[in-house]
Amino acid sequence: MTIEIIPVEGIPIVQAGGDNFPAFIANCLSIEENDVLCVASSAYSKSKGYLRCLADIQPTERAAEIAKKCGEDPRFIQAVLDESDDIIIDYPFILCSLPHGHVGGVRAGIDHSNVEDGLIIVLPPNPMEAAAEIREEIKKITGKNIRVILTDTCGRSFRRGQAGVAIGWSGMPAIQDYRGGDTDLFGHVLEITEEAVVDEIAGIANFVMGESNRGVPAVICRNVPVWEGHDDLYFKAEEDLTRKAMKNKY
Repeated sequence: MTIEIIPVEGIPIVQAGGDNFPAFIANCLSIEENDVLCVASSAYSKSKGYLRCLADIQPTERAAEIAKKCGEDPRFIQAVLDESDDIIIDYPFILCSLPHGHVGGVRAGIDHSNVEDGLIIVLPPNPMEAAAEIREEIKKITGKNIRVILTDTCGRSFRRGQAGVAIGWSGMPAIQDYRGGDTDLFGHVLEITEEAVVDEIAGIANFVMGESNRGVPAVICRNVPVWEGHDDLYFKAEEDLTRKAMKNKY
């Protein structure tokens, strides 16, 4: 297996609302059939106008209390509460889940980098629909049938540092499921192995995009094989042992 990782360079700075982001991507390089296009969720959100002005946010009493504990702007904390459907812990940072299933690292995935002062970028309200929309728009422009992953960065339990993860995808299952049919090198049937391929691809794409001022909001992964599996990437709240333990402790 040889996979080519291609940064999509030359995309202009995305303007808030109205920019056809997939068209920018298609104009910057030649897309091939079955490519995997990874798109930074912050750039997509900005192109769609998923922004909030801090000056317009009125913090609630709960937001003010959490902000005081965490040393954060109460308006920012209110935005996090607005985007979340469950607060897992609120100190020393806010860890929350979002309505579409993603446990948004800290702060509901809200970003205040690569955006004008006084604004914050929120995640798309439905990342799966967003990935499908990008895929359809690329097909319309280029005639190519591709796969799309919408990425975000997250902290990891038990490890320092952030890594890219998939929050939306289209054209492929999230997980390659080896259970019951595949064997290891010694003929043992695999019984529990489910590989989160979309997260693995998102991770290398995020490395190429960079976290500061590199200006690469999209990456093409070429020659990625097709796999079979399912889309149950997120644990349900009732089966997530880590979430249960944290809520019980805090």
